[in-house]
Amino acid sequence: MNHDHPGHATPPSFWGSRYSIGLLVFGAAAAYFLLTEHWAHFFSALPFLILLACPLMHMFMHHGHGGHGSHSSTVEPGKPDQTKPGASS
Repeated sequence: MNHDHPGHATPPSFWGSRYSIGLLVFGAAAAYFLLTEHWAHFFSALPFLILLACPLMHMFMHHGHGGHGSHSSTVEPGKPDQTKPGASS
């Protein structure tokens, strides 16, 4: 069954509309004026923002530490792992 009807185009997404361009321009202008007026405050807080980024990156890039301790090995010490390809017997 073919349910494609000519003339029923999907509406454009928000990011493809002219309103999104206006929003981006307005946001860029607001960011520019905010940074130029508060430049000294921004640079005084920058070391703290970098320190705050460290634990956030650790949480989001490593996806937490829930699974690190659950890796169990059934291979006895001194014996090669037979599940890996190319392991000698």
